[in-house]
Amino acid sequence: MRPLARAPLKGVGLLLAPGASADRTQSALVKIDEAVSALGATVSRMDFPYRLAGRRAPDREPVLLAAVDAAAKAVNVKPGRLALGGRSMGGRICSMAVADGLPALGLVLVSYPLHPPGRPDRLRTAHLPRVTVPCLFISGTRDQFGSPAELEAASALVDAPVTHVWIEGKQHDLRGCDARVADEVATWLEGLVRS
Repeated sequence: MRPLARAPLKGVGLLLAPGASADRTQSALVKIDEAVSALGATVSRMDFPYRLAGRRAPDREPVLLAAVDAAAKAVNVKPGRLALGGRSMGGRICSMAVADGLPALGLVLVSYPLHPPGRPDRLRTAHLPRVTVPCLFISGTRDQFGSPAELEAASALVDAPVTHVWIEGKQHDLRGCDARVADEVATWLEGLVRS
């Protein structure tokens, strides 16, 4: 664990959104929260309206986008000092909100769902050319929602620096890798703030 006396992320915020079948207590989000908070950042983990209402099926994109927008505005940091992201659908919706103009320091995209499993013809990339902030993509090399080659080709559409972290042999759930994911996010955010 990094020492609390070192606070390189003081004044920085991070909003984390969960995947479609999870909520704000998703283990990867909790670990990221712990690691980034330990560096002095303000971290907020959100739930989407459908989860708060006890439903399993995600809301339509406009509702999800509005929820991210409201959650981002509730984080108490200066404009331009908030990074956004999360796991799978949560990260994708954050990237869409940023593409639509929500100010952000950067995007943290864990297991980005590039396409539905087995449907590489249904890419979720239309918004990526409008993303103009640095992005961190963390994915397993066996992720059924997008291979490394597919994700690298798609992320080349982003008009900003992109960092990829590949976790060898892991699938979309990145099972057993929460601590590594959290450390990668904390390290990337430190570098982003220093640059």
